[in-house]
Amino acid sequence: MDAVGTGRGGARGRALAGWLLVLVLVVGCTAPMTRSQQVGAGEPEIGRRLLAERGCVGCHVVPGVDATPAYVGPPLDHWGQRSYIAGALTNNEENLVRWITSPQEVEPGTAMPDVGLSEQDATNIAAYLLSLD
Repeated sequence: MDAVGTGRGGARGRALAGWLLVLVLVVGCTAPMTRSQQVGAGEPEIGRRLLAERGCVGCHVVPGVDATPAYVGPPLDHWGQRSYIAGALTNNEENLVRWITSPQEVEPGTAMPDVGLSEQDATNIAAYLLSLD
């Protein structure tokens, strides 16, 4: 074997290095997207502000929104990791906007009120909630 490693061990080392490079590239290119990356129609920062302004914090504890803790409705932490909305709808932007704007249509008799939000305001709130991983 010579000094540049052209023997069997050198070839094995180059092959291993090549596979490691491929692994790094594959993992880097296929990293899962977070919910916040998938939500494109709303503005999360506006949604965060609206949660306080429109009274949502009167019933819910909302991460990132300063308010007196309220325990009427469930806390909205880790919303981006939840599978369902109201136990009935798949947790995605479209369904969350539907729930926020028309909760009684989704679950008649729910304690969640229709607070008269526009679809755009609900979309902004959905963007914020879905960013909460």
